[in-house]
Amino acid sequence: MRTLEEVKEFFQNDVYATGTTGIEILEARPGYAKVSLSIDERHMNAANRVMGAVYYTMADFAFAVANNYDMEEAVTVTLSSQISFLSAAKGNRLFAEARVLKEGYGTTFYTVEVMDELGTQIAMVSSSGYRMHRT
Repeated sequence: MRTLEEVKEFFQNDVYATGTTGIEILEARPGYAKVSLSIDERHMNAANRVMGAVYYTMADFAFAVANNYDMEEAVTVTLSSQISFLSAAKGNRLFAEARVLKEGYGTTFYTVEVMDELGTQIAMVSSSGYRMHRT
């Protein structure tokens, strides 16, 4: 099993999520991950609201961390995702929590909830992944 610090170190290689977007890993264990982001001007769209792609990136990153917490046997990549936007962010910090619903030999299925620090539900995402087993 990896430590949280080892997971964070590995996912620093996901430059878009961690470097460009600024997402941080708060918690990680097999089948679960929680990430966060402090909203700033780079995350805003022309209407001065958080860009939808930011919410999706957070959800996809949380999904990746939860699926790939311990990658000794396999690496999981996203097969498909569906996002439903529920509300605009009202706070200044966002969170995304990924939880496994089904984990099979070759595929996985997760739900990811995106919310702000005020408890506003921003988006719900369902994602399936393909597990590529190491030989």
